[in-house]
Amino acid sequence: MSNKPTVVLVHGFWGGAAHWHNVIVELLRKGHTAIRAVELPLTSLADDAERTRKMVAQVQGPVLLVGHSYGGAVITQAGDMPNVVGLVYIAAFAPDAGESPGGITQEHPPVAVPNLAPDSDGYLWVKPEKYHESFCQDLSPEEGLIMGLVQKAPLASTFGDTITAPAWKKKPSWYQISSEDRMISPVNQERMSARLGAKKVITLAASHASLASMPKEVAALIDEAASA
Repeated sequence: MSNKPTVVLVHGFWGGAAHWHNVIVELLRKGHTAIRAVELPLTSLADDAERTRKMVAQVQGPVLLVGHSYGGAVITQAGDMPNVVGLVYIAAFAPDAGESPGGITQEHPPVAVPNLAPDSDGYLWVKPEKYHESFCQDLSPEEGLIMGLVQKAPLASTFGDTITAPAWKKKPSWYQISSEDRMISPVNQERMSARLGAKKVITLAASHASLASMPKEVAALIDEAASA
């Protein structure tokens, strides 16, 4: 399907590129052969945006950027590249200029805030024994336990990094709200999606990990954006 853009998937906090596993399977079934998944350092928004830009720059032709969770802030910061044709937000931050994921979170603190724990090196973790109930309560307890054990923690300071020039003001966007999200308040997701002027907004009765629990629906939105 050479007429479709390359889909570049950008993960968020407390997970890596492998969080997209189920969505990638569904995209392949829909005929998407050009798929990339960025592995972010999660050390600062600048570092993560630069890593994403470098991957996009390696792609010949149009790119659709897809961000989950904090990955939404990354595609917002990195997405104003000439070959980026659209932005898809999956239960994600879509900050405006001067806003940070941390600042947005404080406006409507999500249910799972008490389950976050900093360590002595400055990394912020979801308590592994609380990961299932916090991040992915619609997956099995075993899946939640494994995701909690292999989570990729960000430097806590990354939460405070602000957007300079939001790409969604120049690029078409799509947004998936998770109505049962305990990591990013659904109220915040509704507010952010409303101001995007998005081509389409869908709401799934999913946890924060909609990309793992409802991959068919998530992939369908990505496919629709890619076809646009």
